[in-house]
Amino acid sequence: MNHRHTGHEHMDHHHSGHGHSHHHGPANYNRAFLIGIVLNTVFVALEAVYGIFSHSLALLADAGHNLSDVLALVLAWTASLLARRIPTERRTYGYRRFSILAALFNALFLLVAIGAIVWEAVGRFHDPAPVTGQTVIWVAAVGIAINAATAILFMSGRKGDLNIRGAFLHMAADALVSVGVVIAGILISYTGWLWLDPLSSLIVAVVIFAGTWGLLKESVGLSLDTVPGGIDAAAVKAYLGSLPGVLGVHDLHIWGMSTTEAALTAHLVVNDRTGEDGMLREIAKELHERFDIGHATIQMETEAYICGLFPDDIV
Repeated sequence: MNHRHTGHEHMDHHHSGHGHSHHHGPANYNRAFLIGIVLNTVFVALEAVYGIFSHSLALLADAGHNLSDVLALVLAWTASLLARRIPTERRTYGYRRFSILAALFNALFLLVAIGAIVWEAVGRFHDPAPVTGQTVIWVAAVGIAINAATAILFMSGRKGDLNIRGAFLHMAADALVSVGVVIAGILISYTGWLWLDPLSSLIVAVVIFAGTWGLLKESVGLSLDTVPGGIDAAAVKAYLGSLPGVLGVHDLHIWGMSTTEAALTAHLVVNDRTGEDGMLREIAKELHERFDIGHATIQMETEAYICGLFPDDIV
């Protein structure tokens, strides 16, 4: 047997099906990030000042938590900006994948925040803290307004961009924490039941975790080049295999280039390569419109040449 395996040599007809009509590309959330960072920085300063004057450890701790959220917003914004950087000879995809890392880090930050909330809540079950004054309730109410307003700025992009979803979850989580503080504060002031404070914190932690788990799972998946959520790999393969003249599909890979862009490579075995250019353009168009895959690279192969194996190489 004389196996002369040439490997995956894409030297002929390595056509890229890039239509480059990236209306599904990353939307511009610069204004949302700027407003969110400014508002939350002001709120952190407000909490710190009132925490010092009211001798409230809860406010000071929440100020530290909100400061971490400001840093999370900065990280997400940085990722959004880097995703727009032009690719270079060394970084041929640019910095798109940084948005995936930012989403992963934000998910981890949220898990740390959840851990801190649970730790504090369990401690307060054993050693209930005295009810804090009306100042804490009013400051928390301001927090609801600021965090909810910031979350709304990112609401429209939370389903299409994992990085934006991370920013949205941070702000929504903070709004929920503030809601818990206000409700618990009001109820405790009327009933004197101090255990309502840690109980509300645990409920909030569970709600935040429910949203964070999906963010963590998807960001880890994208980091490992799994098929992005919302794309059915079996349906993509079925579509490619159903094309006229296509005898088989192999080496199909689908992965996320960023939190908003998906890429695909595939080898199609065809019986005739006549009219190949037109076929490739149509494939790129269909992949983009039907499956939201904006970067498709297709290699056409005949049965006589499949991945570098010629007839006289096969025994």
